Amino acid sequence: MPPQEAESTERYVHPDAQHAKKKAPSPFFIQPITAFYVFLAANIIAALFAPIQDCDETFNYWEPTHYLSHGYGLQTWEYSPDFAIRSWFYVGLHAIAGNIRRLLPRSTKVAEFYFVRYALAFVCSLCQVLLFRVISFTLNPRIGLFFLMATVMSPGNFHASTAYLPSSFAMYTVLLGTAAFMNWRGGVKTSWGIWWFAVGGILGWPFASALCAPFMVEEAIFAMLSDTEHLIESLVRVSRGVIAGGLLILGDAAINTFFYKKTEFVSWNIVKYNIFSSTGGPDLYGTEPWTFYFRNLAINFNLWFILALLSMPLFLLQKALSTKQHGFQSGMRTIVFLSPFYMWLGIFTVQPHKEERFMYPMYPFIALNGALALHIILSAIGNSDPKTLVGKIPAKLKLLGVTAVMLLSLDLGVSRIIGLYSAYSAPLKIYEPLGSGVNGQQGIGSRGDNVCFSKEWYRFPSSYFLPRDMHAKFIRSEFRGLLPGEFSEARTGFGFWSGTWLPTNGMNDMNQEDMAKYVDIRQCSFLVDTQYSENKDPLPPNEPDYVADEKWEVVKCEPFLDASKTHLLARVLWMPDWEVIPERFRRKWGQHCLLKKKI
Repeated sequence: MPPQEAESTERYVHPDAQHAKKKAPSPFFIQPITAFYVFLAANIIAALFAPIQDCDETFNYWEPTHYLSHGYGLQTWEYSPDFAIRSWFYVGLHAIAGNIRRLLPRSTKVAEFYFVRYALAFVCSLCQVLLFRVISFTLNPRIGLFFLMATVMSPGNFHASTAYLPSSFAMYTVLLGTAAFMNWRGGVKTSWGIWWFAVGGILGWPFASALCAPFMVEEAIFAMLSDTEHLIESLVRVSRGVIAGGLLILGDAAINTFFYKKTEFVSWNIVKYNIFSSTGGPDLYGTEPWTFYFRNLAINFNLWFILALLSMPLFLLQKALSTKQHGFQSGMRTIVFLSPFYMWLGIFTVQPHKEERFMYPMYPFIALNGALALHIILSAIGNSDPKTLVGKIPAKLKLLGVTAVMLLSLDLGVSRIIGLYSAYSAPLKIYEPLGSGVNGQQGIGSRGDNVCFSKEWYRFPSSYFLPRDMHAKFIRSEFRGLLPGEFSEARTGFGFWSGTWLPTNGMNDMNQEDMAKYVDIRQCSFLVDTQYSENKDPLPPNEPDYVADEKWEVVKCEPFLDASKTHLLARVLWMPDWEVIPERFRRKWGQHCLLKKKI
């Protein structure tokens, strides 16, 4: 391999370096402002079209935010003061963003929903471009370009960038923390790195803080190998970051104490429940085989996930075959950059309870590792020495091969995104007839009406899609777990959000059904149900076909994928309903409907 290959991925020679080595402008260099617009465009598309994939997003985040802004909403057991494992600080930040929209013209609750998503898209783009910038001048502009491509081309970014989830918030802070740890221009920024990982762990998801471990090991190694002066400077940097994180813990505790009306350290409560719970912890909500994340990440990152898996072996092979010797420090830095991906994937693969959102904090490292692996591969096949096998391959043929692979990755990513939107976007569309509330316009619903959910309860996109004073209710289905209750609308004490601290009934952390969460169907003015036309099996007694029931009038229906009848390939990727497509590979459809009770 050419000597410049390894040199292209490593720049710095001392942890206290003040300036990076200057090199000639790279043809792959992209201005950060241009990259920001590219990231923003991809994230705005996600904000507009991404379905809500996880009911936790609705019930644990959108609903509490709706309660803060509008005085009512659904409450999960996690927000019961008896358990207090969700942070009101995190929720409150999003409520502020939604309330800003209320100050603007033509404000509706749906507009608030999308305004929060737009804010998330902007913040995510800003975080992504900051890491992109650091990668470009710390490693190589070509790696920065590949990082951008891996991010915006992946369905994973479509899911995570604007999802209202602590794991997405942790992904933002991982981007910022990684940028701080990687950036040695102007001095080492360990304090900032620790701070951002602490923000993600305290306000978002505590376990995401573990991703900073390789960077802290790097800091410790260089501190031990340095003289006394640099050792003291290292201790000061770490101390500043730890103290800042400690102050944030106190601030978060203060805000949650205000809402829960008792001292609560929510981050610790989350760790305690997930690791030390005696009632079953997260495993109560399902377990998956060890292959779950490998299959999921292959679908959401296709080529880039494979490259990420190969990144460390490729780098070590590069180092072993390189004819130019490099110092211990330069090689170790690259290993540090690559390590978080493997560490996170390994830790969560062995956990029985698995969910796609658990991978969100690691998504930046999939893009980084995949980008660096592709850079190494292209450096190798770019060798023009005619004495080597690679050098005998015509340059145009190499370019054609690489372009074809990149276009295939892009096509797979776009097909996955289109497939998700066309298959599962119905829950974001069917509530429009209820009324928007713009300029006093009234839809078919009335104040105080109940919109009920049966087997489709987990597809409810949130009370933001119901006009003012319409409430979501549940009727009994075949589901036998614990459904959300409702925040108390009583005004006691100071009169501010009393539902956050008033005692709750029927809440438990064992996923045990509470019959008080159901209402009689006669109390429902509207009902949401999904009908699968090709379902020939007898329906369960508690899940009849309400769409075909003469007691209900169909208000609006949207196509909805019948995943149980659709082939795996058509579930994973968009598949057109063309005659040339074999029948077994075509997608099978049902309809997701809003129904109105007939008088």
